Amino acid sequence: MIYLDHNATTPVHPDVVEALLPFLQGKFGNPSSIHWAGRAVKGAVEEAREQVAALVGCEPGEVVFTASGTEADNMAIKGVAAALRGRGNHIITTRVEHPAVTSACGYLELQGFEVTWLEVDRDGLLDPERLEAAITDRTILISAMAANNETGILFPIREIGEIAARRRVYLHCDGVQAAGKIPLSVRDDGISFLALSGHKLNAPKGVGALVVRRGVKCHPLIHGGSQERNRRGGTENVAGIVAFGKACAIARETMTREMGRLKGLRDQLEEGIIARISGARVNGHRERRLPTTTNITIPGVGADTLLMALDLEGIAASSGAACSSGTLKLSPVLDAMGRTPEEAKGSVRFSLGRGNTDEEIDRVLAVLPAIVARLRGES
Repeated sequence: MIYLDHNATTPVHPDVVEALLPFLQGKFGNPSSIHWAGRAVKGAVEEAREQVAALVGCEPGEVVFTASGTEADNMAIKGVAAALRGRGNHIITTRVEHPAVTSACGYLELQGFEVTWLEVDRDGLLDPERLEAAITDRTILISAMAANNETGILFPIREIGEIAARRRVYLHCDGVQAAGKIPLSVRDDGISFLALSGHKLNAPKGVGALVVRRGVKCHPLIHGGSQERNRRGGTENVAGIVAFGKACAIARETMTREMGRLKGLRDQLEEGIIARISGARVNGHRERRLPTTTNITIPGVGADTLLMALDLEGIAASSGAACSSGTLKLSPVLDAMGRTPEEAKGSVRFSLGRGNTDEEIDRVLAVLPAIVARLRGES
């Protein structure tokens, strides 16, 4: 079985499993309790906070644990909107953001906020000058992802951070796909809010974090107890948090070496597909992207049919288009990049991660051309 869908989720690292198991067994206390059972787990939560902070260049006290990257995105966008509505009601984002961002911004539009939706070019790149030109005296937030989940395209977050600082506007960055794959620094990149997700970097599902820079204004999304320094009510997911911290520590230690290895595999796969399948072409800029991701249009086949055929061979990949109510809908990301419906519906994403090998890439290249030829013949 070959898994090439790491942008969707990742297998949990064995060392992460080992780190979290004690907190499903003997270490069961509530971290808010002051007795021995609570103290035994409180320290582990704070150690995990330090591990997350070390990966993304912030202070441990700025890390707020959440249940997911989606919650973190919503907390930042809606929290700033609530805190700064008296100052302004304008938000700037892009048309290629994750649905957690686009849906939250769409919700705020219904509440009377104005949202500017920036376009990208055919390579998926964002023009910082157009972003700065969109800022008004009513702008309270810029929301721009570090790396696109469908294409892997990277945005110039540090340059955007400099613009935000110069214009005194908060910057929210969805770092879910980028963390652990490329260097990120909340402090050096000028990020006000950074959203993270555990299951994208070999931790379990159900845990994430929002980095909230010290001094910025943001109302809580979830009210309840005083957990997370009054930023998020609710008893902490201790086992998940410990696992997330361990995964961040592993990523920090191995990122340079592992990403170099995966880039080599990605390029091997990509070049092999282009050489073996007529008309195949990469969607997005060939350099300014994650080392783990390629999104390829294969003309003459439907991505849904192709993915099912790959699945029968034990190969897991995904489509750049989302399936809803039985109808293949055009990917908003590929649409924003100027792809036709036919091109988008023939686009497949391969995303690599821990565990992928040269032998697996060779296997994919051995079976994929024959599958495409068969499907083209049938069509």
